[in-house]
Amino acid sequence: MTEQPELFTALLVGFFGSGHCLVMCGGMASALQMMMQQQSRSKMLFLQLMLSLGRISSYAILGALFGALGATALGIGPFSHILQLLGGLMLVLMACYVSRIWTVLTRLEVFGARLWRRIQPLSTKLLPINSGYKAVLYGLCWGYLPCGLVYSGLSWSLSSGSAQAGAIWMFAFGIGTLPAVLLTGQAAQQVNALKQHMSVRILAALVLAYFGFKTIYLALTALVF
Repeated sequence: MTEQPELFTALLVGFFGSGHCLVMCGGMASALQMMMQQQSRSKMLFLQLMLSLGRISSYAILGALFGALGATALGIGPFSHILQLLGGLMLVLMACYVSRIWTVLTRLEVFGARLWRRIQPLSTKLLPINSGYKAVLYGLCWGYLPCGLVYSGLSWSLSSGSAQAGAIWMFAFGIGTLPAVLLTGQAAQQVNALKQHMSVRILAALVLAYFGFKTIYLALTALVF
């Protein structure tokens, strides 16, 4: 079972990485604006929630798949500890991204480009988003948009030890992205201002780095001794 500190880390990754995710989702953000046009406020909120439900569900599905894949490797010599080491390294890289020391994670997005080229035509057929059914399906497509920060979360799912733990980790990551996606206007500006504040970013980076280096230490200890 995924521990509470790990879930808190997943929330942090999602919250502080959501700004980059929104910038990456140019077409998705445009579709979100289309969804808002000529809709009542209650209908707009409903569609936003359905869109996020689909997106977070896709994260959880991927997390379950990667968690199951990692679980099959647990009995293969030291491979489980190597996966754990990979997860720790990704958390350290995420800390570097949050603190803006190094944004190398975003370069991983090239690996998902081929898959996205197959999914993108399906997403465009769902426009305009004017029903909950379309919103959920569009959100499922959105979740497969190439994103280095999502890949960093999947690396942790790979080392989580089970499909359930991997799914929970990625679900928590998705929940962390909700404020940036759901909030609009003044509320969104306040959330973004909080994320951009240097002291907040440094504190979040230190927390991520702590869990990352702790994971690396445990993995190396197991491998060496």
